[in-house]
Amino acid sequence: MNKIAILTSGGDSPGMNAAVRAVTRAGINFGYEVIGIRYGYRGLIEGDFVDIRSSDVSGIIQRGGTILKTARSERFMSAEGRAIAANNLKEHGVDTLIVIGGDGTFRGATVIAAEHKIRVVGIPATIDNDLIGSDETIGYDTALNTAMEAIDKIRDTADAHDRLFFIEVMGRHTGFIALETGLASGAEMIILPEEIKNIDEIKSSLSEILKVHERSTLIVVAEGDEAGGATKICGQLEKDFSKYDMRVCILGHIQRGGSPTAHDRVLASRLGYEAVKAIHEGKSEVMVGVINNECKITPLQETFGKIKKVNLDLLSMARILR
Repeated sequence: MNKIAILTSGGDSPGMNAAVRAVTRAGINFGYEVIGIRYGYRGLIEGDFVDIRSSDVSGIIQRGGTILKTARSERFMSAEGRAIAANNLKEHGVDTLIVIGGDGTFRGATVIAAEHKIRVVGIPATIDNDLIGSDETIGYDTALNTAMEAIDKIRDTADAHDRLFFIEVMGRHTGFIALETGLASGAEMIILPEEIKNIDEIKSSLSEILKVHERSTLIVVAEGDEAGGATKICGQLEKDFSKYDMRVCILGHIQRGGSPTAHDRVLASRLGYEAVKAIHEGKSEVMVGVINNECKITPLQETFGKIKKVNLDLLSMARILR
């Protein structure tokens, strides 16, 4: 074996390019040819393969997005599509695939590995930080900082008008971004999927907050919260809090973009190197991660399908400090 392929799949996250760079240069150092697959699993089926040299990854460590592009692929969900993908790899002399992405990416990698004996190694890259096996995923730190900077700006205009702002951040199943950005920005309330609240509980909490704070108020909401997201929650509160000037701000995909932070660049570089090292040591169907600042290997199938728990002690602390 002297060829490895690499793809980025699912939602993009800042630091993916740094990981591509690390895999390429580490791979060449270990004696492999590196092949890039454009547009994720769709490109794997369509045969969109490109050779990657060391010079091709120069000047990309600071760039957001992914030079390999990413896309969803319905065809890859079928056995027929995966068979075409596996055959394309074999025709290019590749039996080892490094996938950079999140939950869906790793599910797909696990299936093709089982069906077609493709060796796979995963690198966790998702701003949601919802994968088991790594304290943080690539892109999470950048998303936190992007959301925090946006919320700081919203605070300025909220203060100017004494407004009540509901700010929705990403996080469909986990509230990592909402919790830490809410804490870092001094939000008066943080609403997470992990702590189910009905609208009456939210009304009661908000009433208590507004008795104490005669000023602007920020409520940070994870998009996947059981109560329905920022827009729905605000709509349900308007009647009871009609004397307040209420606004909704959905940060959306701004959290995925931008130049990765130093932390994400270092994390992506470490994980890219460790992925190649794992391949060189004969490992397969694993994910590389960092736990307590040490690189760890986790079986790929154990990294998804479970709920990664947020530290709810931080939520208790945020309530005291608001």
